Amino acid sequence: MEPVPDWGTIPRMLRDQAARHPDAVVVAGEATRMSMAELLGEATRVARGLMALGVGPGDRVALWGVNDPSWVVHAFGVWCAGAVVVPLSSRAKGLEAAAMIRKTGARVLITGEGAGHTVLADLLPPGTGLLHAVVPVPSPPGKKPGPGRLTVAELREQGEEVAPDAAERRALAVRPDDLCEIMSTSGTTGTPKGVMLDHAQVLRGYWDWAEIVTLREDDRYPVIAPFSHGFGLNAGLLACVLRRATMLPVPVFTPDGLMELVSSGRISVLAGPPTLFHRLLDELDRGAWDVSSLRVAICGAAAVPPSLITRLVEQVGVERVINAYGLMEGTVVSMTRAGDPVGVVAATTGRAVPGIEVRIVDEAGEDVAAGERGEILQRGYGVMRGYWDEPERTAEVVDADGWLHTGDVGVLDEAGNLAIVDRKKELYIVNGFNVSPAEVESLLLREGSLAQAAVVGVPDPVSGEAGRAYVVPRPGADVDPAALLAWAKENMSNYKVPRRIVVVDALPANANGKIDKLALRARATQEDSEPEKRLS
Repeated sequence: MEPVPDWGTIPRMLRDQAARHPDAVVVAGEATRMSMAELLGEATRVARGLMALGVGPGDRVALWGVNDPSWVVHAFGVWCAGAVVVPLSSRAKGLEAAAMIRKTGARVLITGEGAGHTVLADLLPPGTGLLHAVVPVPSPPGKKPGPGRLTVAELREQGEEVAPDAAERRALAVRPDDLCEIMSTSGTTGTPKGVMLDHAQVLRGYWDWAEIVTLREDDRYPVIAPFSHGFGLNAGLLACVLRRATMLPVPVFTPDGLMELVSSGRISVLAGPPTLFHRLLDELDRGAWDVSSLRVAICGAAAVPPSLITRLVEQVGVERVINAYGLMEGTVVSMTRAGDPVGVVAATTGRAVPGIEVRIVDEAGEDVAAGERGEILQRGYGVMRGYWDEPERTAEVVDADGWLHTGDVGVLDEAGNLAIVDRKKELYIVNGFNVSPAEVESLLLREGSLAQAAVVGVPDPVSGEAGRAYVVPRPGADVDPAALLAWAKENMSNYKVPRRIVVVDALPANANGKIDKLALRARATQEDSEPEKRLS
């Protein structure tokens, strides 16, 4: 493989690309075409604005909004200011966003618009510790802007006070081992954790990922995964700039728009779960769509039906179908390669990428034989620097020898292909988003009428898995599942909202006095097999 160029940092990478390929179009949208040189110019203006606000090297800046060109510009602006990007999900509610802002000590928040043109900064409760909130539009007439609130245009105006050479010195002073991101990942204690990644590991991981994917300058790549997610930010936004591919940020993805996106946008690279590609094939069967531009399909750590791969190759004409496995704490772990047979792509996530080691171990930490199940351990450059401000929790998952204990259960075959077969953690996945039961339980308890809450993931034909909450009312409280669900929808990201809420008198406990999640999963299975006995 071609080694990553000797950039070292994201600001140096952007400067080199803009110097060598100033006219390469890297961002495209309905009303946007941004070249590499234009991206550098806009990012530098943002960096100067942040410096004028007092943002220093290593400071955290939160970004909150949908995938759009503004998000791209501001992310590179944060990096060029020597600061650390803290992405917040556009689906997050005020309580969730505030928790991550407080955890990381972010003092500046840059927001876009949410659903229905909501100014996301207005959703925050008081007491987040923010000094400045940068918003897309001025406050409406008659409404006094909050302290430290300014618009995107005003941020750039303030940046005029900072000399261009000062901004250049700041960008070039960033070191390869400086943090570039603190990514939110579902916690096991009811609060999200912040995964720390540095410039060097992100550049190497996604340069290699892009080479295996064969991402190149003439590609058009819609980024459907949110920029707040590791895949959307690093395997989308950053990878496109690394390889000078044109990214098409997708603010709100709808399945109905998929074919129009691929056909009219002349899309060549498409990433998503198998359900996305099933939908593409179904739509192709119904209409005369032109999908001849599509050449690479990327799935992620999911079982892919062999028939799906065959149809994508034979009916659509894709050159490559790629399966891969990664996680927030470990960046890219394994990928299938060119020439792999259909069976390998369908059933595994391929071999470890260069620079990464993978082991499968039993409960005692001993390696198991090829073909046997065990926990996946990973070691190498891609392992996170740790959880932000949580050294004890970091030590729980990264051992003294540098092995990351992923909590995922897998199997390695004789050729080194890794199959993901289960998750050791309680996390479940809804439409590709990891959900922590503890976090959902903690949020539900803030509603006020509950004494206890326990959430488990159950199979779902649409989203893969869905949450089911079993709740115990406070003494004297009358809990209405429908009303509690409505509250959850107002205060949680939509993928965290349980599909069902079941009111119970008590929760089962194991011998240690902890809530018995195995018993609850068994109950959920029984409820689903006997629908007439469902309680809600």
